[in-house]
Amino acid sequence: MADLSGFDANSVEPTGDFEAIPAGKYLAVITESEMKPTKSGTGSLLQLTFQIIEGQYQNRLVWARLNLDNPNAVAVQIARADLSAICRAVGVTNPKDSAELHNLPLLIQVRCRNRLDTGDVVNEIKGYAKRQVPTPVAPPVQTAPANNATAPWKRA
Repeated sequence: MADLSGFDANSVEPTGDFEAIPAGKYLAVITESEMKPTKSGTGSLLQLTFQIIEGQYQNRLVWARLNLDNPNAVAVQIARADLSAICRAVGVTNPKDSAELHNLPLLIQVRCRNRLDTGDVVNEIKGYAKRQVPTPVAPPVQTAPANNATAPWKRA
């Protein structure tokens, strides 16, 4: 239990319902990671919390669940491929702990889908990529203006 004496809900604006964010690419970081048992109890998954770090949806959270230990070999193969993409995107190719992936920017590709049980629209991450760093553009070469209008090869 936690002591909440002194808290007055009437003095604080309540949070509203969060709608799914639109499908698209977002710059994000992993803020939390945790191994959890699967619902069936026959394996475990790595749950990753991604926080969007820029744009209109800054600070919104999106989750990924990677079935790294599962009786279904295809589920494990997909999870390992996703983990590989995440590791490559953040530049940590041999992590010893999932915390090594935290707070490193990467692009996530988010899509929207309908939940089968409720029909609600929810987000899921369908891709990971390295952060796009803008390539510096060299300034244009400045040439000194000519003092007279005659071309140099015509001057005497």
